[in-house]
Amino acid sequence: MADLLIVVEKEKDWRAYYPSEQVIPVQSYLAQGEDVSNAPGNQVINLCRSTRYLSNGYYCSLLAEARGQRVIPSVRTINDLSRKAIYGLGISDLNRSLGQLLGSEVASTAELTLQFYFGQAADPALERFARQLFEQFPCPILEVTFRRSGEDWIIHQLSSGSIHALEGAEEDRFATALDRFSRKVWRKPKTRKRHRYDMAILVNPEEKFPPSDNTAIKRFMRAGRGLGFDVELITRRDFLRVGEFDALFIRATTAIDDHTYRFAKKAEAEGLIVIDDPDSILRCTNKVYLADLLRTNKLPTPGTRIVSRERKQDLDEAAEEFGFPLVLKIPDGSFSRGVSKAENLEELRADAKRLFRESALLLVQEYIYTEFDWRIGILNRKPIYASQYFMSRGHWQIYDHSPSGKGKSGGWKTLAVHDAPRPVVRAATRAANLIGNGLYGVDIKLDGERVCIIEVNDNPSIEARVEDAYLGDDLYRIIMEEFMRRLERKRLGGSP
Repeated sequence: MADLLIVVEKEKDWRAYYPSEQVIPVQSYLAQGEDVSNAPGNQVINLCRSTRYLSNGYYCSLLAEARGQRVIPSVRTINDLSRKAIYGLGISDLNRSLGQLLGSEVASTAELTLQFYFGQAADPALERFARQLFEQFPCPILEVTFRRSGEDWIIHQLSSGSIHALEGAEEDRFATALDRFSRKVWRKPKTRKRHRYDMAILVNPEEKFPPSDNTAIKRFMRAGRGLGFDVELITRRDFLRVGEFDALFIRATTAIDDHTYRFAKKAEAEGLIVIDDPDSILRCTNKVYLADLLRTNKLPTPGTRIVSRERKQDLDEAAEEFGFPLVLKIPDGSFSRGVSKAENLEELRADAKRLFRESALLLVQEYIYTEFDWRIGILNRKPIYASQYFMSRGHWQIYDHSPSGKGKSGGWKTLAVHDAPRPVVRAATRAANLIGNGLYGVDIKLDGERVCIIEVNDNPSIEARVEDAYLGDDLYRIIMEEFMRRLERKRLGGSP
């Protein structure tokens, strides 16, 4: 197990806390000797008084990274905190919640400064905000100055706080936060040594339509453990623990603007084997990108046009080219949401006006009716399952999100890949291979002999008694074996 090192500017900075062999002064850490502080794999918490450029604190983080150690704050975080220009980009989504969190309690104050320790706040109302802030700027002590702007609060300044300036209750809160952080993030339970690799499966317990139901998740875990994985379920609250694992399997619906993409990016940066990888999420979750990718590579699709909010004539031209009915889609919809069918030009314009509020570009496609859609599951460029998803009863889509439909879906049938039409499997494999070598679900319509690729999903549904109806437990084992194969290749120095 890697050693945890706490680096302080001066030994007296730690006098308010219990003595520990893990605490060392920065001069000892910066020394070029061969002691344990230089060992690769160590975890370092940099509590120096200053991390300004070329200070002792800056060099502490810089040398930690050079030695192959994980350090907080990283040099990147130090640099980000020193550049005010990043605040608007990095924390724009955080500013939205400040008004309601701070407004009533400090109504007469124009400026307020608070400290957060390892992403934890003294006020429970600010816990979520503190955690989000820490995800973007991982720093032991983060000092935040808020300023009122009209009716709202904005973040005016971020800086790294210093342990030697803490007093009384602040010291107690810091000690509690440090203890919780070091136990939760840096130290692995000894029982994990019994397993070859550690795998995290990211789930969202609050999700209404998760890509895998509870039974399927249990089967993934059982298959993984059978191969030698220590498998653990994690949620969005476990972002800071990603580095504990060797592999990350995302089983929550992915989107660029939520935590799933951040998890994928962090996992990739930490060197984990991750499915879905960030590039696949980026490419698959935007239908505009997919439409252009498929067109450029001459793969068969329904007649498709990308229409712009700025060009009103695009809708008329699409209607003239394809005729009615037409299907209108927002770029990042999922599970049939953000999709409408227009029977005439008036409906098309009304639907477009509504959807243009969410996106500057939309897709207009010709409508092709089929009794069911094919879904071909592709893993590492090879098909592994074939399913038929039937339209919801009385509806034109698989999922009916209308008020009367209440999210119901149609039936399904899963069969062996070799029993699916060869042109469908061939088109699905070609489409998925344009994205990468991960796990994908390619949706295809077969109208007579006409094959039309509808979309490529980076996070395909794998549910008990649906996609696994033919292969059973073998489907979960095949996917877990791919993780194991990639980890073993990585261990031997090869490319996953």
